[in-house]
Amino acid sequence: MKINFLSKATFVLLVFLFLSNCLNIGAEECHPSGRVKGGKIPSGQCNEEGDLCCVPGKIYPTYTCSPPVSSHTKAYLTLNSFEKGGDGDSPSKCDNQYHSDYTPVVALSSGWFNHRSMCLHNITISGNGRSVVAMVVDECDSSKGCDKHGGYQPPCANNIVDASMAVWKALGIPMTQWGGMDITWSHA
Repeated sequence: MKINFLSKATFVLLVFLFLSNCLNIGAEECHPSGRVKGGKIPSGQCNEEGDLCCVPGKIYPTYTCSPPVSSHTKAYLTLNSFEKGGDGDSPSKCDNQYHSDYTPVVALSSGWFNHRSMCLHNITISGNGRSVVAMVVDECDSSKGCDKHGGYQPPCANNIVDASMAVWKALGIPMTQWGGMDITWSHA
């Protein structure tokens, strides 16, 4: 009888551990939360350099989550100007201020920005064999886009660290290669 009881207890424990592991794996996934469709853009309302404007009729995924943060979170580094008249064309969400292109500042995808909980915190960005510390001052909104509020730009992907020129310089990336690259980041 004791052997049977231990076998049942062991079985229940193994099932519990298996289900707990499955639930944890599921919690780490980040799937699209919705989608937006590019519409007609009023003349002069979107910076038409590169692919910054939504394409009429194109469907873009939206996200309210980002991949889990670790000691080496994989991300995609993009270039942004946080100056007045820069890419975002509005003050940063964290402090309602503009920031110099010569200051290492970033915007994080919505899930990582986490309702402003990362505001004014420093992160360490690693890439090209170097690291730089930058302050989070804004959100790269991955939850909506293609509208007037979003400057008629597509939603950000869920893995974006949108960085000032100072970050790119500190990583030693030649100016001709600025725009997008794979990096890792962590809390500083």
